[in-house]
Amino acid sequence: MIGRRLFLGSSSMPTASPVPPPASTQAWLRHRKIPLIGAGIVVFSATCYGTLLYFSATRRAGLENIPADASNRYMDIAWDYDKNIDFAEWVSGIKNRRKEISKLLRGHVLESAVGTGRNLAFYPMEKIETITLLDKSTEMLACTKKKYKDEWPEYSRKINYKNQSALCPITPITPEGYDTVFQTMGLCSTPEPVALLRNLEQAAKEDGQILLLEHGKSYYEWMNRVLDNTAPDHADKWGCWWNKDIGKIVEESGLEVVNIKRYNFGTTWWVELKPRKGIRKKAEAMVEAEPLLQVPVVPQRPWWYLWR
Repeated sequence: MIGRRLFLGSSSMPTASPVPPPASTQAWLRHRKIPLIGAGIVVFSATCYGTLLYFSATRRAGLENIPADASNRYMDIAWDYDKNIDFAEWVSGIKNRRKEISKLLRGHVLESAVGTGRNLAFYPMEKIETITLLDKSTEMLACTKKKYKDEWPEYSRKINYKNQSALCPITPITPEGYDTVFQTMGLCSTPEPVALLRNLEQAAKEDGQILLLEHGKSYYEWMNRVLDNTAPDHADKWGCWWNKDIGKIVEESGLEVVNIKRYNFGTTWWVELKPRKGIRKKAEAMVEAEPLLQVPVVPQRPWWYLWR
């Protein structure tokens, strides 16, 4: 009986509840939660980006007879292009770069090599009067038209389409030219990047701006070896040569450099340019003799040469 009472008595005793952490500890955990989540995202993104680089470096290389102009690949990949590169652009931050550089658009805008219209969602429409979207790939341009029709039909009155190469003379929407000439990932797809830049210059107003977001050579030789080794395979699949020296192309074009920033080991180039004074008048004077103006440029050492 005594043992039974002791057992029953012990079972009726209140159990100790867990002691909560002090208020200061709870506050610390609460304030550390967001940085920890952010750090996790950064580590995950860096791991994914490193994995992409590894697989790029180990892909088959040395393909023969890939032309300098492989842009005809876009005819076959246009309708699947967005879903195939969405993840890579998110991981590398290129999607965010598109968003940031698009904030600079103003006035009458020409977007060259518009592709599937990956920048359209970021256009500051309140600052834009007209938009001219140019691409030589009929399939890519068709993707862009569908996006505007489906997602932004209210802006259709601002839109003009040009199905042509940016190497051909571009007739501006106003006699003075475009306020903004914009291009993302276009120099990699042309066999004549210097001539293309000069042609874009002729389409811009003398006091206008030329904005580029391109991919090309890195700061680092090890990365450049990766790009060089995989460039033929990449061009064969995607239609672009991602190992071009963007700094050298800009230098040879002779355009006035306003700003250059680089990301992703230097492979992503943010470039802001201004047309040279009087270039449109020279182009107009020579247009009958030469459809594409080739202005001699005195080589100069660029101010960003330390980056190369």
